[in-house]
Amino acid sequence: MLQSWQMRKLLPKMTTFLLAALAAVLAPLVACSPGYSGPVESITIGSAPLESSALIYIAEERGFFAENGLDVTVKQYATGAVAHNALLKGEVDLAVPAEYPLVGSAFIKEETGVIATIAKSQYFSLVGRKDLGVANVADLGGRKIGLVQKTIAEFYFGRFLVLNGIDPSQVTLVNIDYTQSEEAIVSGAVDAVVSRPPYVFATIERLGENAITWQVQSSQALYAIITARNSWLAAKPELTRRLLKSLARAEEYLSQYPAESKAIVQKRLNLDDAYMTAVWGQNDFSLTLGQSLVVALEDEARWMISSNLTGETQVPDFSGYIYEDALRAIRPEAVNIIR
Repeated sequence: MLQSWQMRKLLPKMTTFLLAALAAVLAPLVACSPGYSGPVESITIGSAPLESSALIYIAEERGFFAENGLDVTVKQYATGAVAHNALLKGEVDLAVPAEYPLVGSAFIKEETGVIATIAKSQYFSLVGRKDLGVANVADLGGRKIGLVQKTIAEFYFGRFLVLNGIDPSQVTLVNIDYTQSEEAIVSGAVDAVVSRPPYVFATIERLGENAITWQVQSSQALYAIITARNSWLAAKPELTRRLLKSLARAEEYLSQYPAESKAIVQKRLNLDDAYMTAVWGQNDFSLTLGQSLVVALEDEARWMISSNLTGETQVPDFSGYIYEDALRAIRPEAVNIIR
């Protein structure tokens, strides 16, 4: 039997041990407990089936949306531009386009804005046919080029021509959907196409040694942004914060578990290993609102004006189209907008 002096000596050690054991038991429970206890609310997000929406897929698969009281439905559209149009029609609550549709919205003063960038990507390519005489950039003059008009593909190609000393008026644009680009160039209906994965890979493979390819973005990233109607944002500021909090968790998970994150996206989009190897590194997945997005929007607006794609003559003030309050509330270091 322990003497009283022995008990007094052991008691502090036993207390420390018991507290440590209790902390070990409770830690997983605390870590797994949700930070939100209110009613579950529904959100519908319109998005093209692209890797640039990885943070959304990860948040859905790992239950980060559910942790924040969100029941999220992802509605698939052919392109981000189509998804943004669906947003304007009220078909979805949020959309994930590239930044280019927001420029068009700003020119006609639509009540919409961006709450975050979720990825920056470099995946658009220009593919030409050597046997049709397209062996160098200079050979593009006088040619028929297939691309999806009134999208960011048209901007990238137009700027690519200017940067390479070619007047855009010297080429003929043919409006072709990405799904039709392979057949269009193989059949000779066009001399070159501007396309993106997965379609561009099939096009290059089919043409074989007859294909010549250029990276048409000229090192300017595509910004995968989340857009919303201003009326929705005004009515749901707290919901917007919970959405971004979920995506921030997804970004942290991707950083800690890159292989598992890649597998989630691969399974979700039903992609093979070769495709994932080719495209995964073309994306920078991060939740931000940076001044570089504003610079890109202004650059694209100037191009639309010079290309007579709008009746406006002044670049819009894009500060009114960027809703930074929600992201600043949950991750202030991710916001870098000059006002």
